[in-house]
Amino acid sequence: MDMNFFMAGPPLISLLAGISILIWPRLLNYIVAFYLILFGVVGLLPMIL
Repeated sequence: MDMNFFMAGPPLISLLAGISILIWPRLLNYIVAFYLILFGVVGLLPMIL
């Protein structure tokens, strides 16, 4: 994959999450949970592989 995708990924996700929270405040719990799970798995992948 292109390295630019990995560099733009987290800021883009954060931007979309912030806009979603402004529109639908109840989504905050789900967005935070998904963010924590996603980056937890990504952080553990190098140790697993």
